[in-house]
Amino acid sequence: MLQSLASSSCVRLMQNHKSTWYFASLLLGYVLYLVFGAIIFSSVELPYEDLLRQELRALKQRFLQENECLSEERLERFLKKALDASNYGVSILNNASINWNWDFTSSLFFASTVLSTTGYGHTAPLSDGGKAFCIIYSAIGIPFTLLFLTAAVQRIMVFSTRRPISYVHRQWGLSKAVVGVAHAVVLSFLAICFFLLIPAAVFSALEDNWNFLDSSYFCFISLSTIGLGDYVPGEAANQNYRELYKMGITVYLILGLIVMLVVLETFCELQQLKQLRKMFYLKKEKQKDRIAILEHDQLSFSSVSKAAASSNEDNRHMFGSTTTLVPPRSDTIE
Repeated sequence: MLQSLASSSCVRLMQNHKSTWYFASLLLGYVLYLVFGAIIFSSVELPYEDLLRQELRALKQRFLQENECLSEERLERFLKKALDASNYGVSILNNASINWNWDFTSSLFFASTVLSTTGYGHTAPLSDGGKAFCIIYSAIGIPFTLLFLTAAVQRIMVFSTRRPISYVHRQWGLSKAVVGVAHAVVLSFLAICFFLLIPAAVFSALEDNWNFLDSSYFCFISLSTIGLGDYVPGEAANQNYRELYKMGITVYLILGLIVMLVVLETFCELQQLKQLRKMFYLKKEKQKDRIAILEHDQLSFSSVSKAAASSNEDNRHMFGSTTTLVPPRSDTIE
């Protein structure tokens, strides 16, 4: 008896807080996914990091042995200065000194990465004034960019998703859910081809040390606004038409970001994903409850109105009856 009551109360508790349990499972799954990624990255990249550290130590020792007049402390100071400058995008190599980081096209490319929150990190402001302006510029520009992207995606979705789905639904009589899934798959395929694979082939041809995997990696990292900064195009010393190349990359990043958002919004409008998202959201007030409340308020108002009307009617009858109590005017007797 007690066990059945306890089990029924537990079931009732879980049903009443179903979305909370779903959200807790979602949070647990996200944490496990983070741990899974950390384990994989550590197991894959740690051996390469250790190998690179050993190579650098061996190279440093060999350099000190070949140049005995140079102390290790002076070499450390020099390397630290060079690495600090490299973090700001300034290199001391002869073949890299001809490229300026703050000409107009490079600054335009930097501004686009800041406003899109990609932030490769290969170039950063050097002066205090530049850092202060970057804060103010980003605080205004990032919401401005979000507003622009939202408005652009909302208009593109009408022509790229909603109208084609409605047209196929009317002409062929197919279910909107089926047409939506097929349309999302086709749109994703086109986006991958025109904004990932083809640009990757172009970058692998234009950049000297990039293969197709490196170029695909750069395109995905950029369009997903991750922006690690390990691969940045247009930074080679012998880059032809560097200004025009940087301008084209800026346009590609903005258009690619819009297309990625259109694809994501198309998937978010699928009925299957809407049902999945509802599992983790807080329940809103039901429409039936709102209708019942409105009907109750309307009934209460009508009852009050009827009571007021009946009261007025009784008053009129009462005043009318009192007027009849007045004796009629007597006729004149001749």
